[in-house]
Amino acid sequence: MKKKTTFRLLCTVGLLTGLISGCSTGGSQPVEEPKPASAVPAPAPASTALPETPVKMQGTLKVAVQSPLSGSIATLGESIKLGAQLALEEKVEAFKSLGFTLELVPYDDQADPKKGVANAQVIGADTSIVGIIGHLNSGVSIPASETYEKYNLAMISPASTATDFTDRNLQAAHRIVARDDFQGPAGAEFAVKTLGAKTIFVIQDKTAYGQGLATAFRDAAEKLGATIAGYEGITVGEKDFNGVLNQVTAKKPDLIYFGGMYSEGGLIIKQAREKNISVPIMGGDGMDSSGLIEIAGESAVNTYYTSVAADISKVDSGKSFVEKYIARYGKNVESYSVYSYDAMGVMLKAIENAIAANSGKMPTREQVRDAVREIQDYQGVVTKVGFDEKGDNNFAKVYIFKFEKAAYPGTQTGEVSK
Repeated sequence: MKKKTTFRLLCTVGLLTGLISGCSTGGSQPVEEPKPASAVPAPAPASTALPETPVKMQGTLKVAVQSPLSGSIATLGESIKLGAQLALEEKVEAFKSLGFTLELVPYDDQADPKKGVANAQVIGADTSIVGIIGHLNSGVSIPASETYEKYNLAMISPASTATDFTDRNLQAAHRIVARDDFQGPAGAEFAVKTLGAKTIFVIQDKTAYGQGLATAFRDAAEKLGATIAGYEGITVGEKDFNGVLNQVTAKKPDLIYFGGMYSEGGLIIKQAREKNISVPIMGGDGMDSSGLIEIAGESAVNTYYTSVAADISKVDSGKSFVEKYIARYGKNVESYSVYSYDAMGVMLKAIENAIAANSGKMPTREQVRDAVREIQDYQGVVTKVGFDEKGDNNFAKVYIFKFEKAAYPGTQTGEVSK
């Protein structure tokens, strides 16, 4: 057994040496003559390419979004969150290549200033958050912006229109939509010059947004020669508007103007038609929601509204956005879906600029805030963005719509530029 084992070992060695010697019962194999060096193919050169170096991850960059995700105007609030989310998701890989993880942090402000400020305190304390998209309501944006200012945290609102939002000259506050002192007069001019309204009854919801817009409309309408037959306030959350509508009936105006949100506006329209008040009813961008049709139904016909949001179906890039949005969420777009998308696009561009200015390192909140204010020529889906010294968008526009049938959105009938 020992000799047999040794023999097998020797044969194995012989097989490995191949051409030099054989291990078989038939004898040795002829040895091939060596070729001259010139005839021997040169070995392939070793690759000089270095293995790909993985990007060193430097940390997480969070962008918060605040809007009403519950309550009577959650339809618009959710659309703001989803628009921002879509824009952020599209940039995750780009930021990963820079060494950063990108994350969205949503908050529900419930359209309540107190809740919005409380959330702002939480957001400010999270040092990984470098920017915020929000809010929907001016009444929330104004007090919350004071908190963001304290934390040097840049905010971009896709929807807040009250003049006080940016008139305080905060470094943190920005918006990409038009102001009420632009939207209100645009609506007044259309009401007086196009619709021929001579006597107008104004209703407003006593909020920073609703009252500010209604006042801007009223003052401009008076300057154009219209008579303001009434200027009355209602309460957010109110359901029965017979009292104010009885005043409208007594005054017999040519047009009713409402400054407020679709939740109350839809009920005012419906109840006015039930009282056989057939004159045109007009409102601002707070009426720009599918929720108004859900509430008012067929009563919405012959209703007009100004909006700081365009009909994106009129723009090729807008059609592409609609397709992406529906494919991602299975929901139709609302007025501020695309403006939130663009607001997030502006924020992420500013963050990229801040990273580059900081030699590729994690930017500070101050650097991001300043980079946002420096944005001057950003082309979004439906709006160009360039901020002035207050944080207002130099390229903002106002659009005029009419509900010719009970379907959202209304038909875009006009456009006003600054």
